[in-house]
Amino acid sequence: MTKKVSIKDVARRAKVSITTVSRVINKFPSVDKKNVHKVEEAITALKYRPNISAQRLARGANNTIGLVMPGYPGIFHSFFAVELLRGVGHACESLRLDMVFHITDGNAPLNLNYLGGIVFADIIENRKQVQDAIDDGVHCMVINNVVQDMAVSYIGVNNLKGGQLAAEYLLGLGHRRVAVVTGNLKTQAGFDRLEGFVKTLDEAKVELPQEHVCRGDWSRRSARQAAEFLFAMEESSRPTAIFAHSDEMALEIVAVAYEMGVRVPEDVSIVGFDDNPQALYGPVGLTTIRQPIFEMAERGVRILHEMINGKREELYRVILDPELVIRDSCVPPAARS
Repeated sequence: MTKKVSIKDVARRAKVSITTVSRVINKFPSVDKKNVHKVEEAITALKYRPNISAQRLARGANNTIGLVMPGYPGIFHSFFAVELLRGVGHACESLRLDMVFHITDGNAPLNLNYLGGIVFADIIENRKQVQDAIDDGVHCMVINNVVQDMAVSYIGVNNLKGGQLAAEYLLGLGHRRVAVVTGNLKTQAGFDRLEGFVKTLDEAKVELPQEHVCRGDWSRRSARQAAEFLFAMEESSRPTAIFAHSDEMALEIVAVAYEMGVRVPEDVSIVGFDDNPQALYGPVGLTTIRQPIFEMAERGVRILHEMINGKREELYRVILDPELVIRDSCVPPAARS
C-alpha cells in the first residue's frame, strides 16, 4: 500500500519547518521567496495534495461564511433580500460567525479563500459558481432553490404550490377573468409560481389569455407597467383578479389602481407573495402567500455551520410549504358595483 504523503514529508524534502510549508500552501506573503520555491518543488516532486479542510482551518475559515446573492433590479429595496440578510445575520451573530457578502452577476469567479462555507441565496445564472465551490471542497447551502442536479444542500420553497394556492383562492371566490404579473422567469421561483398558477387554472378549465400574462422582473417598475396595461383594457376584458409574484409588485399594482380610478378589491382583487409587513399598512390589507424567508436563511446557516464543523456529513435537502394569508384585497367578482 502506497504511503500517503504528509506535510512533514514536504518539510523534510524542502529542508524547512512544517510551519513554513503551511504558510506557503496558504499563500502567506511574508515567506522568503527561496523557501517558497523549495516548498513548491517538494510539493510537485512528492505529488502532495494539501488537506482542504486543514487549509481553511489554518486561514481561520471556519469562522467565516460567504453570502452570495444574485443582483437584480431594486435588490436593496427588496423585502426578500432584506429578510434573507436578516436571517443570515441573526444566525451568524448567535454562532459567532463572520460573514462576507457578495452580489454577483454570475460571471466572475468567487474568491473561495478564507471561507469555511457559502450560502447561495438562490441561483440565477451563477450555477458555475456553485459547481466551482463544490469542486473545491467548500461546504455550500443553497437558499430558495431546489437543486436536483448538483451535489449540494438546499432549503427551498414549494413555489408550484404557492401558485396553486393563489389560483385556488381566486377560483374559489368565483373569479374567471384573471391575470398574473410574474417575477423574472429565469428564476426558479418565478417560473414555478407561474406554472402552479397556470396548471390550476387549466385543471379548472379557466382560460388565461396571453395578454393577461405580464412578464415582470420583481421590480416595482415592471409591476407599474403591467398594471397600467391591464387597467387600460376595456372593462369587458379587464381582469377581475391579479396574482403578483411578490408583495412589492402587488403593492405597486394597488397604487396604480388607485391612480387610475380602479378600486381594490371592488373592481379588482389582488394577491401577492411573501407576506411583507408593508402589506398590512397600505390602502387595503393585502392577501398574500407567505414564504418563510427568515426561517430558510437562519436554518441554512445553522446547518452549514454543522457541516463546517464535521457534525453533519450528508446533504441537507428540505422543501418548505408556503401558506395562504387572507386579508382584505380580494372579494368575489359579484361584489363589484
